[in-house]
Amino acid sequence: MPPIPPERKSGGYHPPHMRLEAVWGDITTEAVDAIVNAANTSLLGGGGVDGAIHRAAGPELLEACRALGGCATGDAKATSGFRLPARWVIHTVGPVWRGGSAGEPALLASCYRRSLEVADEVGALSVAFPAISTGVYGYPAEDAATIAVDTIVTTPTSVELVRLVAFDERTRTLYDRRLAGGHG
Repeated sequence: MPPIPPERKSGGYHPPHMRLEAVWGDITTEAVDAIVNAANTSLLGGGGVDGAIHRAAGPELLEACRALGGCATGDAKATSGFRLPARWVIHTVGPVWRGGSAGEPALLASCYRRSLEVADEVGALSVAFPAISTGVYGYPAEDAATIAVDTIVTTPTSVELVRLVAFDERTRTLYDRRLAGGHG
């Protein structure tokens, strides 16, 4: 797979083999090795992306998540994908937006970094991410898109394809601008 063009890099380390792309769609239908679930700390399902992934994966996912014993904000844990096209689900817990002074940027970056580390641990070469924390957790979408792209391109990983899956056109546009080296 071709590397990301230099204008799409944001500095620092960049895995030279990684392709990073943004799409508009439904993460539960992504045919990749792993999808990332924007979960809550219990990992027992919820609304938004979390609820959609749990519904699509089937009740086995809930049982597998119970065995994990929850997950801290900024961390990530993997389960099987069960009925999903993806072999794995990487559950990560994003921060609730509290104005930006409660460590939210570092915690959100940790979600992306830890998810890629877990992808490496399970041998996933392709990973699809949702816009973590931008739904009911209230993280500003523009800031979240910047953190997502910057963290992904500076995290050492064996992952060859990272797909940022936007649920709406506005988020897709934010990803596209960030990938092109712009802001907003």
